[in-house]
Amino acid sequence: RMLTRTPSIVAQVFLLLSIVLVIAIAVIQINQQQILSPGLKYGIVLDAGSSRTTVYVYEWPAEKENNTGVVSQTFKCNVKGPGISSYESSPGALAKPLDDCLNKVKERIPVHLHKNTSVYLGATAGMRLLRLQNESAANEVLASIQNYFRAQPFEFRGAQIITGPEEGVYGWITANYLLGNFLERNLWRTWVHPYRKETVGALDLGGASTQISFIPDDSEEDFNSTLQVKLYGYNYNVYTHSYQCYGRDEAEKRLLALLLQKSNTSANVDNPCYPQNYKTALTMKYFFGSLCTQSLRPSNYYPNQLVNFHGTGDPGLCQEMVSSLFNFTACRDREDCPFNGIHQPKVKGNFVAFSGFYYTINALNLSGHFSLEDFNSSMWFFCSQSWAQLQFMLPKFEEIYARSYCFSANFIYYLLVHGYNFNAETWPQIHFQKEVGNSSIAWSLGYMLSLTNMIPAEGKLIQLPLKPSLFTGLLVFLTATALLCLLFLVYLCIVSHNRKNVPRVEHVFIPE
Repeated sequence: RMLTRTPSIVAQVFLLLSIVLVIAIAVIQINQQQILSPGLKYGIVLDAGSSRTTVYVYEWPAEKENNTGVVSQTFKCNVKGPGISSYESSPGALAKPLDDCLNKVKERIPVHLHKNTSVYLGATAGMRLLRLQNESAANEVLASIQNYFRAQPFEFRGAQIITGPEEGVYGWITANYLLGNFLERNLWRTWVHPYRKETVGALDLGGASTQISFIPDDSEEDFNSTLQVKLYGYNYNVYTHSYQCYGRDEAEKRLLALLLQKSNTSANVDNPCYPQNYKTALTMKYFFGSLCTQSLRPSNYYPNQLVNFHGTGDPGLCQEMVSSLFNFTACRDREDCPFNGIHQPKVKGNFVAFSGFYYTINALNLSGHFSLEDFNSSMWFFCSQSWAQLQFMLPKFEEIYARSYCFSANFIYYLLVHGYNFNAETWPQIHFQKEVGNSSIAWSLGYMLSLTNMIPAEGKLIQLPLKPSLFTGLLVFLTATALLCLLFLVYLCIVSHNRKNVPRVEHVFIPE
């Protein structure tokens, strides 16, 4: 009996040991795998706006989260001179200003990664207008950029004119991404999708167009203006609309054209939105040369003829003039249609207002979020100042911007309150912001994030505690040992069971 018990105990011990070792090795192998990061990847986006071009450099770890890279901005450079649409008559002159920024970019990205770094150029409303006005000129500008980048060490992925809705959605992606509404780090420092976090709406004011984008209540989805966006494995239905000719610069050109139309003389025109005592002479081409003002052009239009504008700094009259830039009657009092006959769901939740919105608010000495009443009193005060007083009020004084801040403030008021239907109650939900952390809020980051979905992630380089061959060998050996022990124990059980069942023969001794 002792002889059967000893092998049984030995087999059980071996079985337990094998199972424990298999589990231990597997756990160590899985948990201790050390990911050696294949380093960073870089991407360059040129935001070719109507008034200027900005170069952004983004980087992200080569292993991605749910197919979308975790991207951050590492460098930003403003290209000197106007936007690319201004080079319609001399596309070749684009190279020189681009060079200054690109040389700085080359220093920022490790040389050995240059050839694997993608460059994208997205042109916005300025080029959308040029294409409508003169398609061959727009194509020549884009071709000139293509040629310029062929001589650069980077991988050029093309220059394209992005649509208004794309610009709106990419701006929405940027704002929410930077505010951590798509991803956040948990206690274990891994990226997770935030639980029930609300997204914010995005308000972008460029030079030639303005965009509004937000997620409306499901009940009022209008699929014509809703785009589906997939990021980090989640779908979002975003309402977006882009208003061409409602960018800051184009809207002001329309105002100047209307003022000239109302004036008796083209030699001297009063402008209630320019500061008191400010004078400037502008060519007719400056404001009538645009597609946005073509319908207002006088019959006796001479591109080089000068028009003298004289600032009267009259806030009430300025407001009246700005309201005439919006067509509020096209909607016939429909609630879901604020202006120009465009459907828009009711604004909902918090909004981030960036680009031109931010710069104007900053000039009025306001920041973050504030009441509509505060905005109105600051605007009224600012618009009543003389040109001489303004020079002491502005943090940064540049004539072309300084003369127009009063107009911009009134335009923003009409766009947000009468255009998008924000009111005294919902106005404080708008946050006027330029950047989050060190990253600018602009459509370019959203563009890059969407494009990283198409950039393949490099494989993870995993350092394991045991070499795969040794790990497999040990696993096979221990599993075989466990199976043999198990079979042996089964065999012992059967033998023991059989012995119990052998009938005992009793010897009966019969006395003779």
